[in-house]
Amino acid sequence: MSAAILEDAVALAGRIARGELSARRAVEVAFERLDRLDRRLNVFLAVDREGALRRAGELDARRAAGHASGPLHGVPIALKANMCFEGVESSCASKILAGYRAPYTATFVQRLLDAGANPIGMTNMDEFAMGSSSENSAFGPTKNPWDEARTPGGSSSGSAVAVAAGIVPIALGSDTGGSVRQPAALCGIHGFKPTYWRVSRYGLIAFGSSLDQVSPFARTVRDLELVTHVMSGTDVRDSTCLDEPALNLEDGDVRGLRVGVPREHFPESLPRDVRAVCEAALATLEKLGATIVPVSLPHSHLAIPTYYVVATAEASSNLARFDGVRYGTRVEGSGSLQSMYAATREEGFGPEVKRRILLGTYVLSAGYYDAWYGRALKVRSILRRDFETAFEDVDVIAGPTSPEAAFRLGAKSNDPVAMYLSDVLTVPVSLAGIPAISVPCGFVTVEGSRLPVGLQIVGPNRADARVLRVARAFEAATDFARALPPIHAGGAA
Repeated sequence: MSAAILEDAVALAGRIARGELSARRAVEVAFERLDRLDRRLNVFLAVDREGALRRAGELDARRAAGHASGPLHGVPIALKANMCFEGVESSCASKILAGYRAPYTATFVQRLLDAGANPIGMTNMDEFAMGSSSENSAFGPTKNPWDEARTPGGSSSGSAVAVAAGIVPIALGSDTGGSVRQPAALCGIHGFKPTYWRVSRYGLIAFGSSLDQVSPFARTVRDLELVTHVMSGTDVRDSTCLDEPALNLEDGDVRGLRVGVPREHFPESLPRDVRAVCEAALATLEKLGATIVPVSLPHSHLAIPTYYVVATAEASSNLARFDGVRYGTRVEGSGSLQSMYAATREEGFGPEVKRRILLGTYVLSAGYYDAWYGRALKVRSILRRDFETAFEDVDVIAGPTSPEAAFRLGAKSNDPVAMYLSDVLTVPVSLAGIPAISVPCGFVTVEGSRLPVGLQIVGPNRADARVLRVARAFEAATDFARALPPIHAGGAA
């Protein structure tokens, strides 16, 4: 395997800028890796080979003329299949959108293109971003490169594996309740959810509009910093996006920083090996000069039920547009418009999407709105205040990203509640809208498989740079992020 694709994006862009590697060769290497691994891992749902090679040629011509596009010049990237990129299929891993090609490009994708990035395709995911294991995809699950019998997490499963398997150095996911941080932890890479308002959501096919956040995966923190910086900034098409593009990046020194450790994130049910790995990671931060401070997030136990009221209500509203008239698949019913709607949705949506639409429609229905949705919004405010109170005493909060390492595919597919609890440590952060990152912090051995564990570092509102600063310090002091899954061993591919 070429060493070029295992470089981070910053290093790869530097080599292309210096003429040591062409943008075309960089994307060819990405496709070579994709062709070797995609059949095994089921990473991509749509590949834009012709378009990526054309863009690479244009990028090389610009460089030859002395006009490099920007800090990501020539870097191959992957996009989650719920993102709009003009002319490329964005199916959301759903039969109802199979064959749908966006007529426009998302703001955040255009900003990456303007910086010289080269998207190669759309990655697999849980249908409409609803899931934690990739098993809700209408096109089959993505497999974890550390153990192909196990989940890579979800819903941004394909994007996480595209980076972990070395196909691309950067991939975009969307994080609604943990859909970037959880797969980052399970795949042994970095995944960063910015503060909710930092990156425009225009062109992200909506699941939960008050929760969805475009979020990058990478092998290094400096790549996350660069990509987030490029995507940030106000957008007239997204009224929730604020004009604060600069990250104001800080150095990687954590001396004197107060790191809060919530007891609620280390429950008795946490496996002892995962607990030990995360406690060792906290000890590393302490050795670097940080002070560990016990804190409490007393209403954390309410986060999952709150999330599954708020998110399903928003999903019910957002997915009403998929009716067989304007987008994607149409299935003729018995002759009436209503029967066509019903037939299209029955065939087009998968079981989990139907479940969440029904839940959301129920909690928004007359007579139940105040008792369910209204109450959930009040609890969401309480959860946000828990974080605000904790941040009065500490600078960041840290603990496990996931309550367990990667579980076997099929282990939870018949138990929705057990699957929902996979996000128990990430959902509170999403409800609060604050920044968080998952960093690789060690390994556990489960049934003979060596599996990665992630440490979640959380900051207060707008403290994205602080979160990245702590992550960078931890990355520099450890070598977990440089570990490669067995699939890189060459002979197995």
